Amino acid sequence: MDKRVVIADDESIIRLDLKEILEADGYVVVGEAARGDDALVLIREHQPDLALLDVKMPGLDGIEVARAVKGGPTTVVLLTAFSQRTLIEGARDAGVAAYLIKPFRSSELLPKLAALLNPAEAPATSPEHHVDDKIETREIVQRAKELLMVQRGLDEPSAFEVIQQTAMRGRTRMRDVAQQILRGDFAG
Repeated sequence: MDKRVVIADDESIIRLDLKEILEADGYVVVGEAARGDDALVLIREHQPDLALLDVKMPGLDGIEVARAVKGGPTTVVLLTAFSQRTLIEGARDAGVAAYLIKPFRSSELLPKLAALLNPAEAPATSPEHHVDDKIETREIVQRAKELLMVQRGLDEPSAFEVIQQTAMRGRTRMRDVAQQILRGDFAG
């Protein structure tokens, strides 16, 4: 059976891109909304397998919608351009299964959604573990960015770039670089 999806984002181009990506992969988009309160109505009406919700929307935000449908049949994935620790914690408490950082590519989006919706077909680690690991990694990188900003007087994009470039040069994960920064072992 095809997986049914509700998409909610206040940017119509994002909704259109998501719809095209999902429908090309066999998903059925049963509703679209530009506002969180409209998304909540669609989710309650259609009971989709999946809801892709932007964090920042008029009406209700994505986390408020997730909290309102928590415990139901719909898997909620947040779409965000933000990575603040409070946002991540709020999303986890609201029952959000995962979040995707904008901009996203179909090559990243589709495998993540497949793993969330078909856990039996996912790799050995459970989606919950994977999501928790991603959240933990994001928190570690965030703390390392904050430390670099204080220690080196950098703005957030520059601190992120230091971590990202160091990871790429060393062919390692950003999480590993962030942990070096937090331990005080970072020479970069």
